[in-house]
Amino acid sequence: MESAPSIFAGTVFALFGGALLVWTGVRSRRREPVAEGVNPVASATLASVIGTAALALAAYCLTRL
Repeated sequence: MESAPSIFAGTVFALFGGALLVWTGVRSRRREPVAEGVNPVASATLASVIGTAALALAAYCLTRL
């Protein structure tokens, strides 16, 4: 029972981080902006860092079962 919140949070972080990394990769490969009105390199870098951090949080949550 006590592991249910950890499983839920880990799953949410994993889905968000994975989707963000895939979306950023597709946008970058097509040479489309990741964020409107922002430097393309900076926005792709920031999105990649946030996606990686979300996956790290997912791993942390799922190892605390």
